[in-house]
Amino acid sequence: MSTIPSIPLDVLKPADFASDQDVRWCPGCGDYSILAQIKKVLPKLGIPRENFVFVSGIGCSSRFPYYLNTYGFHSIHGRAPGIATGLKIARPELSVWVITGDGDGLSIGGNHLIHAIRRNLDINIILFNNRIYGLTKGQFSPTSELGKMTKSSPFGTIDNPIRPLTVALGVEASFVARSLDVDPTHLAATLERAARHKGTSFVEVYQDCNVFNHGAYDYAADKSTRPDNVLYLEHGKPMIFGKNRDKGLRLNGLRLEVVQLGNGITEDDLLFHDEAAPDGTLAYLLSQMRYPEFPEPMGVLRCVDKPRYEALAHEQIAQAKAKAGEGKLDDLYGEGDVWTVN
Repeated sequence: MSTIPSIPLDVLKPADFASDQDVRWCPGCGDYSILAQIKKVLPKLGIPRENFVFVSGIGCSSRFPYYLNTYGFHSIHGRAPGIATGLKIARPELSVWVITGDGDGLSIGGNHLIHAIRRNLDINIILFNNRIYGLTKGQFSPTSELGKMTKSSPFGTIDNPIRPLTVALGVEASFVARSLDVDPTHLAATLERAARHKGTSFVEVYQDCNVFNHGAYDYAADKSTRPDNVLYLEHGKPMIFGKNRDKGLRLNGLRLEVVQLGNGITEDDLLFHDEAAPDGTLAYLLSQMRYPEFPEPMGVLRCVDKPRYEALAHEQIAQAKAKAGEGKLDDLYGEGDVWTVN
């Protein structure tokens, strides 16, 4: 039985989702912005507060469930997707969110993450990517750039970094997006779209760790350089960016290239974004774009409709019951080869 008092949906507001716990992130951490935007989004979804569940693993991001007045699990390192899977199958009416980080989700939890995504449960996975291990004080993470000097890589990391969006697209995610902690309007809109998607939504959030990796995303976070370094994706519109909106992307064979508008190149020559394309080829190409060679995409890369795991599971259970009846636990224990131990 619920122990969270129910509030009429038409009066829910962000403050109703604030818990009584002291927020213990470092001052200036990008996590504060993500928390604030999620508290703004939740009242808009038309879901009772007692039907939200936030599941996290281990890391700075994984303190998230403490700071929301909803149900939640602060679970085991990397295992939040597995716990969320079991919860969604058992209680499909719940709105289930996985909060994870680049270390928790892509290192020890990588296997759990990809299987949750490929199954396409109706859950929301928000991955905070600060390219560092913050909770354990500054070791390199799976997303740290090549050559990154940290406490665990004093001569520079030689690990090729994982690209979270590429991983999600590689297992055919039905919703893939990216946003930025210091762009609250875009972040809130992206999180709301993810929450309304039916299926697994995967959102990577560029998040600044101002203690151990400050400035990792300055090229995108600084408003003076953001227009030249970020491509905001809009479905059905040409891929244009730049302070003067005079640069764009087009295909050259199977490669993306940046072009300058003018001198015979018009908007019609550019790629037009299609987030609903049946295959993920365009989204994959976008996920490979890295600063400084390319602007980095922000927004929804892919959004398609696919069968959902929990719906298929319940359909299969219903068919089995219709064929064989409800079944009894005692019968299950007693079937096949059994013996009695005295």
